Amino acid sequence: MAVINRYDYLIVGSGLFGAVYAQCAFELGKRCLVLERRPNIGGNVYTEDVEGIQIHRYGAHVFHTGKKMIWDYVNRFATFNHYINSPIANYKGEIYNLPFNMNTFHQMWGVVTPEEARLEIERQRRAHYTETPKNLEETAINLVGKDIYHKLIKEYTEKQWGRRCSELPPFIIHRLPVRFRYDNNYFDDAYQGIPTEGYTAMVERMLEGVEVLLETDYLADKERFNSMANCIVYTGPIDAYFDYSLGPLEYRSLRFESEILDMENYQGNAVVNYTDRDTPYTRIIEHKHFAFGTQRKTVISREYSSEWDVGREAYYPIQDDTNLALAAKYKAMGQKEPNMIFGGRLGTYQYYDMDQVIEQALLYFVSVEDI
Repeated sequence: MAVINRYDYLIVGSGLFGAVYAQCAFELGKRCLVLERRPNIGGNVYTEDVEGIQIHRYGAHVFHTGKKMIWDYVNRFATFNHYINSPIANYKGEIYNLPFNMNTFHQMWGVVTPEEARLEIERQRRAHYTETPKNLEETAINLVGKDIYHKLIKEYTEKQWGRRCSELPPFIIHRLPVRFRYDNNYFDDAYQGIPTEGYTAMVERMLEGVEVLLETDYLADKERFNSMANCIVYTGPIDAYFDYSLGPLEYRSLRFESEILDMENYQGNAVVNYTDRDTPYTRIIEHKHFAFGTQRKTVISREYSSEWDVGREAYYPIQDDTNLALAAKYKAMGQKEPNMIFGGRLGTYQYYDMDQVIEQALLYFVSVEDI
């Protein structure tokens, strides 16, 4: 007599990939079980209420997408406000707008027109130009000149990654917009905002009706859990799944120091980056400004970049040639695992924005169900 598995899908991790996949499956009548290692759902987008303020416990998350289909999907589970991400940089007490735009150039050099800004950047590029840039430092100077590089990129980036910019790959800098217009909106995407009730409430609605087990370590009893479902959706670190048999992939980690302050407004902006080397943290988040809060108190979180080792929370994959080659080997091993899907940031060793994770989960689900 054939054994019938209790679940169609066992989903490891309740972050956005796992939650979206579970929601789609449950909506089609599939039997799902979600396992979450942490004591709460939501993965790194987890938020919690402190003093009436939604705190982003694992760092700031601003939702943005250029795809209406993704925007319509998330709006099924949350009402979004109209928050626009406009961080500022503090370099030894000097304040600059981000991303790099005409406000930044005016603050840096006093220029007023786009032509003046282009001429100044070109003057600096000409003196330090590298024909074929091989690292982040050379790429950044080619892009914005030495002044912006030294005040707003170099020391901040080296704090964040724990490596010299001359040792970092060029592609990292390409995530930073450069605009010759007065525009502090970090993202060009048409749809932007933050859930008014926090991300946790959004994920709760995605998982409504789905069986969820918190504080449950899938890897501690992998074989037993695998026997419970027809298909496993795994969103943890892919190298951990294979017990680091080829060695661990490298990440940068983060730690946060949060405090409640008896004042209405600490820094006047949700995110302030500290771009000098002497300030030990990379930025301060003042959470109430994500929701235009008017509470009498405020909550801030200082964010510190730190080295990662096995057992610590993994945030940013270090995608140099060595790690990418190792990740490719793990992915090849994953493709040979029967009835397994590796998804999300950790499961694929990729840096994704939230909308990209959601789209990936939707596409994976459609492709599996079509088989």
